[in-house]
Amino acid sequence: MAGSSATSAIAAEGGARASNAMRLAQVTVREQVIIRVQTQPQRRSPQTLAATNKVMPPASAIKWKEKKAPRCIPLKSLAGASVTKRDSVDIVLRGGTRMRAKLGNDCPALDFYDGFYIKPTQDGQMCAERDTIHSRSGGQCEISRFRTLVPDR
Repeated sequence: MAGSSATSAIAAEGGARASNAMRLAQVTVREQVIIRVQTQPQRRSPQTLAATNKVMPPASAIKWKEKKAPRCIPLKSLAGASVTKRDSVDIVLRGGTRMRAKLGNDCPALDFYDGFYIKPTQDGQMCAERDTIHSRSGGQCEISRFRTLVPDR
């Protein structure tokens, strides 16, 4: 009987350990970050708009010449954008540099006039032949290449 009660005590202790054992669970957290790029200036009074245009003419009043550009642009350098052609989006970078994102040939005429979205990548870059821009209406276009814009004199 003594051996039997020792066995029962060990079994009971083993059961207590099992109930106090740490239970492991796996939780996967997925995060989606989307950068919205505004393409239209915020509404301003006619007086403010006139004063701004005297200091810096609108982009459409300047003739731009396209030059070679890097394949990728750091996302943190984006400041804004404008749509001046159907096949491209002009991007303004911090510091005033302008780039043109040429869109792929298979890209339908999307409405980027209200802005567009870019999904950031791990490298923090927006790259031609890799990344797409998404219109607010739900369409998307691949960026085929970038061109640096300089004023044509």
